[in-house]
Amino acid sequence: MHDLYWLLSSSEPWTRYRTRIDLLEQPETDPQVNPARQEMLAHPGVQGLMSTAANFTRQPIQRHNDASHPIHSLSVLADFGVRGDDLGMTALVEMILSHRASQGAFQSLVNISTNFGGSGTDQWAWMLCDTPVLLYCLLSFGLGKKRLVQQAVEHLVSLAGENGWGCRVAAELGRFRGPGRKADPCPIANVIALKALALVPELLDSPVVRHGTEMLLDHWENRGASKMYLFGIGTDFRKLKYPFIWYDILHVAEVLSRFPYVHDDPRFQEIVSAITAQADEEDRYTAASMYQTWKGWSFADKKAPSPWLTFLVRRLLKRIAVERTSLQS
Repeated sequence: MHDLYWLLSSSEPWTRYRTRIDLLEQPETDPQVNPARQEMLAHPGVQGLMSTAANFTRQPIQRHNDASHPIHSLSVLADFGVRGDDLGMTALVEMILSHRASQGAFQSLVNISTNFGGSGTDQWAWMLCDTPVLLYCLLSFGLGKKRLVQQAVEHLVSLAGENGWGCRVAAELGRFRGPGRKADPCPIANVIALKALALVPELLDSPVVRHGTEMLLDHWENRGASKMYLFGIGTDFRKLKYPFIWYDILHVAEVLSRFPYVHDDPRFQEIVSAITAQADEEDRYTAASMYQTWKGWSFADKKAPSPWLTFLVRRLLKRIAVERTSLQS
């Protein structure tokens, strides 16, 4: 309970709000929950994220681990628990919904260099390293019943193979494709695809999801082999880092923890152990790596424990504990 008191007394309203919702399991109607939520929505940091996210239609993606891109501000808003009907969010939601491919995927403004087979110009298209992020945001924002969102889910499912998701992009992007063999799965595409589909209850134990989680667990198990799509599992991978932008241990563990059937897998337990080994003597967690763009947030401070990072680890540990308790009862 000591660590919960630390989280509940944090200056970060998003941490207090999610702690009450996810760790204490208090309902949204609880008189202690709503004040934290309202404070979160009014916080200058959250308002700043909304302002940055509004640039989504104007700033093309040129590399997918660009931490300054507005798509990641949208994703953090989703992580915090902001909803699509919150003040300031309606225009952002409509902005995402308005850019959609005929197949169902939501699009981003991208600019692929001619050196990599692209046109070198800004164009609206989808790639499997960004469209699942947009789908995750829309589902988190509470738009899962919209037909457009359901069609995007169906499209994402249709792109999976027996080894998960590979590097797939819209036809209009021409010859562009990521590194590696065409039949290989792409680790980051699997992470963000699974993160979105984890919010679709009927898919939680589906074959397509199981193929994706097995891809990630197998990559961990065979981490001494050559890099897959340039994604290695070494020292940098093991560093605690947020926002969830790229392929690193906390991002992978957060996503895998959403699937109860994974919890007892020894490979997943090894991943979790590699995270909990980084706790300090008070069972708190400090960022071991950071994105300079996010400097000023506690999760981008390598010198002091972060309430938000600590909450994220406590939540995934709670998911595992709850599942094991239910299996034993």
